[in-house]
Amino acid sequence: MHVFELTRALIDLESITGNEKKVGDWLHGHLQPLVIKYGGSLEKIEVEPDRNNILAMWGDPIVTMSTHLDTVPPFFASSEDDEFIHGRGACDVKGIIACMVQAAETLLANGQRGFALLFVVGEERNSAGAYFMAKRPRGSKYLINGEPTECKLALGSKGALRYEVSATGRMAHSAYPELGESAIEKLLDALEKIRKIEWPSHPVLGPSTLNIGLISGGRAPNVVSDQAKAELLIRLVDDPAPVRAAVLQACEGLADAKEILCIPAILMEAREGFATGVMKYTTDIPAFDGKWGKPLLLGPGTIHVAHTSRERVPKQQLLQATELYTQLVTQLIQEESAK
Repeated sequence: MHVFELTRALIDLESITGNEKKVGDWLHGHLQPLVIKYGGSLEKIEVEPDRNNILAMWGDPIVTMSTHLDTVPPFFASSEDDEFIHGRGACDVKGIIACMVQAAETLLANGQRGFALLFVVGEERNSAGAYFMAKRPRGSKYLINGEPTECKLALGSKGALRYEVSATGRMAHSAYPELGESAIEKLLDALEKIRKIEWPSHPVLGPSTLNIGLISGGRAPNVVSDQAKAELLIRLVDDPAPVRAAVLQACEGLADAKEILCIPAILMEAREGFATGVMKYTTDIPAFDGKWGKPLLLGPGTIHVAHTSRERVPKQQLLQATELYTQLVTQLIQEESAK
């Protein structure tokens, strides 16, 4: 299948997080002829019932190309025009899967071995598939992770620190607010202090940023609220310790700050012949914890349209990424073999 055709076939298999079985089974079947023809191995690796990682290897892997099988909701099917392929997962990351598979076909046809394809479940929620595989390494020295980078090799990606900030109060009739204690007002005061924090900055990754994504609370317009909650996410660029301390200080006496998730920022290196950029999002790379090798991050498409109703990937970048994956795998294997 041509990379455009393969991209559309993958998009049209709905795989919202938790529902990756159908696309995983299809991909397993699609890879079988390559494994049979070139003498590799192919596994479905159960992470949870009906949720499988897919691993194909040709020889002992020096390099592993990896991305995730799941997408965010809602699903919408593929379409295309002269310039783009559209649909849920077009850039995040069905097009990337297609490029990696096409690169594998080219490598194998050229007689190259010593690499693997690894497609994992759950990246969009909790990186369940990547954490599972971090405990089951296969000796790979390099991990090429696929996310939309506009075909630029990432110099780094920001981390993520998620908090649930909750405040409690005492209900009262709104005509007599002095008899109650508003949890909403306490939460708003805490959030205002958090918004005024001077976030750290990094010479490569740039500034940390804050998003207050969800706010809920109260009982009714005529009731002083006894409970309120906000969920926020901070994009990390360095050591999370001072960020944690600043958030806790801002909430002191007003609300409780419960840490939900912490993913560290990752720095990577440039390579000659590859355009570079900095990615502000997080990936599966921290979950792999280096167990599948030194990380690199590269893929077609832009994150700006991922997770939106306008998701699409440029056809030209699909072709370019296929070539870049082939080139990068070849370089890394040659360098490692020369040591």
